[in-house]
Amino acid sequence: CRPLCAYGDILLYFLYIFFFQAEDGIRDSPVTGVQTCALPIFGVRRGLEGALEKYLAETEQPSENTVVVAGIGCSGNMVHMLEKEQPFGIHGIHGRSLPISMGVKMGNPDLNVVVVAGDGDFLGIGAEHIAPQAMRNLNITAIVMDNGVYGLTKGQSSPTTDLGVITSSTPYGKMEEKVHPLRNYLTMGVSFIGSTISNKVKDMSDMMYQAMSHPGFSIVHIQSPCTEYNNTYEALKGSVKKGIEPLAYDIPEGHDPSDPEAAQEVVNADGIPLGIIFRDTSRPTFDQKVKDTTGSKEMKSVDSLIEGFTI
Repeated sequence: CRPLCAYGDILLYFLYIFFFQAEDGIRDSPVTGVQTCALPIFGVRRGLEGALEKYLAETEQPSENTVVVAGIGCSGNMVHMLEKEQPFGIHGIHGRSLPISMGVKMGNPDLNVVVVAGDGDFLGIGAEHIAPQAMRNLNITAIVMDNGVYGLTKGQSSPTTDLGVITSSTPYGKMEEKVHPLRNYLTMGVSFIGSTISNKVKDMSDMMYQAMSHPGFSIVHIQSPCTEYNNTYEALKGSVKKGIEPLAYDIPEGHDPSDPEAAQEVVNADGIPLGIIFRDTSRPTFDQKVKDTTGSKEMKSVDSLIEGFTI
């Protein structure tokens, strides 16, 4: 992507609003011959590239109408890895991908804004930003790659690491319970919730496309095992030979994603559901509400806003 650097926290919203007025995903590295935790991202990358290609073709938009916003971590490399026609990309700061994306979207509501984040970035330091955007129904798509560790910094425990797991930061086992992202998203009011796994590239790509097409705040949560520090792939997929039952399962065809109670049953069940869990198209998006509220009022200039802080 065309990189744009972002610094600060409170100023991020203002800076950007004005500025913008592997099928299996897990395999040995062909260079080193060893497994690396970044490799599942390639499956996610292919899914995102396919979704963007379809979305831009359907909407007849140029690639530069898409902005990919990343935080810090293995997932942040997605900004630099996308091939084909290049969207704009912002490699921001840890946990602040949602404030940045809000500035971009509200600066130019016609843009297709896609957040790429990891479980540590999005559900740790960045968790405080999820509920506000859900309440606003900010019209963006967040793609969250969950590997259950901080992979970029050598495998420390993350919010989604299981209780008792030994990592470099929990030598006696993790002592706090893990968060349950899908339950949290539903409770917070995210209007589109999808769950998938990094080896299902075709299904994942279609889910991303549906999320981009959804009017409102969309999250696609992807199980993306870190093959170096937390390889949960076998646990997710299961192994008949080893007698391991899979954690991941397809949501039954009869599931109605527009039914909040049905969605609640899915997220409260054991295992990792794969499919679209919840979709609510009845709520207006944040940019629509702002437009309806402000009407034809003229927006203040940058100079007048800065002048307002003058002592």
